[in-house]
Amino acid sequence: MSITRSEDELSIVCPQDSVPPEHRTGSRWACFKLEGPFSFSAVGILTSFIAPLAEAGIPIFAVSTYDTDYVLVKEEDAARATEALERAGHQSVR
Repeated sequence: MSITRSEDELSIVCPQDSVPPEHRTGSRWACFKLEGPFSFSAVGILTSFIAPLAEAGIPIFAVSTYDTDYVLVKEEDAARATEALERAGHQSVR
């Protein structure tokens, strides 16, 4: 779950079954977790993950915490995303 508040909006990312029916939910998503923690001096970690997805034409929604990055893709793109990431040398742990 992620709760992000900005001057313009409040975004809550949570499991679909936790959303009250009167609220807009958008698409169903698959979540890829980039295992951290990553050093703040490391450059390009998230880019190395999302670039293959961009090249495959797969839109993403990213959420970062202090130790970990999460990349969400629409559920219908999950299999293509996994293939693109594996072609780029990323390993999947399920």
